Parts: sequence; structure tokens; C-alpha cells
Amino acid sequence: MNHTDNHTDFTSRFAIDPVTAAAMGTDELRHNFLIEGLFQPGRIGLTYTHYDRMIVGGAMPVGTPLPLQAIKPIGTKNFLDRREMIAVNIGGAGIVKAGGQSYELQPRDMLYLGMGADEVSFASASPAEPAKFYLLSAPAHQSHPSQLIRIGDAKRLDLGSQETCNERSIFQFIHAEGVKTCQLVVGMTELASGSVWNTMPCHLHDRRMEAYLYFDLPETARVFHFMGEPDETRHLVMRNEEAVLSPGWSIHSGAGTSNYAFIWAMAGDNVDYTDVDPVAMEELR
Repeated sequence: MNHTDNHTDFTSRFAIDPVTAAAMGTDELRHNFLIEGLFQPGRIGLTYTHYDRMIVGGAMPVGTPLPLQAIKPIGTKNFLDRREMIAVNIGGAGIVKAGGQSYELQPRDMLYLGMGADEVSFASASPAEPAKFYLLSAPAHQSHPSQLIRIGDAKRLDLGSQETCNERSIFQFIHAEGVKTCQLVVGMTELASGSVWNTMPCHLHDRRMEAYLYFDLPETARVFHFMGEPDETRHLVMRNEEAVLSPGWSIHSGAGTSNYAFIWAMAGDNVDYTDVDPVAMEELR
């Protein structure tokens, strides 16, 4: 664990190849792919990954606002000098300030910050019900306007069925007809009561890495997140508000002991949702 100041912690994760991952035990898999403790009161925690240089993090302001400051792996003076960022609020009402503007985020609202946005800070409307900002950042090659996307304005798709235990609503925050980004694509999926499966049948997309944040899970519930190559699968047991990294070579699917929600985020070569390689059920092992 590294520190940039008295409120920011960061760690780095090197990229793991599929052969190495297949030989890992539970502790090694969790150490390399699971991100725990994202939301700590009064702190910003960041994980800098070598999967498309994605940064996954969390900010939980309680008293004073938390300023976003550059960390050493970025190599720039300001965090967003050569990056873009998306912040999704999964806690109480919150406020993000950036570039002289103030944005109020209710639960499940998302804010896109384009390259060059400066003086970024996170605050809670009420310390008694703190905001929890889930942070995702990737390198950018041009600046797009910062924009607030409320959950009611996201593109909604209702899919699945109770019969297949995957009745769900997908909220696409970033899509072709909406906010423009360089490479970040982010959305949220909510499973209906009685449904537990996500992304099954599964798929691969070698051109993009992905990260999941599972939330809205009861304390006693768990999600079994499946990863690995289709014929060499592994699983991670995940609790509420934990994230998992998914390399381009890995499936990313899960089943919970109750229904839940999750935020999915991708970075890589394109922003095309349909650019995936489906995996047939008979390929899975």
C-alpha cells in the first residue's frame, strides 16, 4: 500500500496471463484480481492496474471534501492531465466539484469527467449518510465535456426471465448515442428478486478489459464470480461492495446467494458493446 497524502492510498496490480492464473490457488487469485476495502470513511483508495492502465477506486467523504490528487504511477502533475474518469455514487447524496463546476449526485447517478478537468473533489451532502463514489479512470487522447448522467437518463434494457434466474435491468450510462468518452464504457445491472445469474451465457472480449463492482448485497450474501479461460474456469467468493478485475482473456460471470446489483466498466480498443466473442455452454469447464 502506498500513500500520496493523508487521505489517499493506492496499490498497483500487474497483468496476469491465463497460464499463470490457471496455476493459482484461492489466495493468489484473490490477491491479484479481487479489490477489497474500496470505501473507507474519509479516504480515497485507488488500484492502478496494468490492464489497459485502468484505475479502479473508491472515495467516501465524511467531514471535509476529499480532493483528487495524482498518484505516482500516473506520472503527471494532476490526476486527469492525460486521463478521463467516471464516478458512480452508490451511497448517500454527494457532491463532486471539478473545473469550477459543482455536480450533485443522488444514489446511482454517474459523473463523467473529461481529460483536463482540474480541482476535483468529493463531498457528502450529509456526513450521517455519506456518499460512496466508485471511481474508474483510463488514459485519454482527447478531451470530452464533463457531464452528469442521472440514473433516470441512462439507456435502460430489461432482459432475461425468472425461468433462467437472470431477470435484470441494464442501465447503459455510456453508449453510442449518449455521452462521448475516449475509451471508458460504464453501466449498471440490477437483478430482479429471485434472479441470481449475470452474464451467462458468458463471453470474451480480448480487445477490452473489464471490472465489476458488486453491491446491494446483504451482509450474509455472497456472489460467486467466475473467471478464467472458458475451458479452465476459476471462481472468487465476493462480498458486498467488492470489485474484481477481468483481463481480456477471461470470462466474467457470477451467481449470487441473493439478487444484487453490479457496475461494469471497460477500457480498451473500442467502445462497441456488440464486439464480443460468445462462449457456448459446451465450451465451459
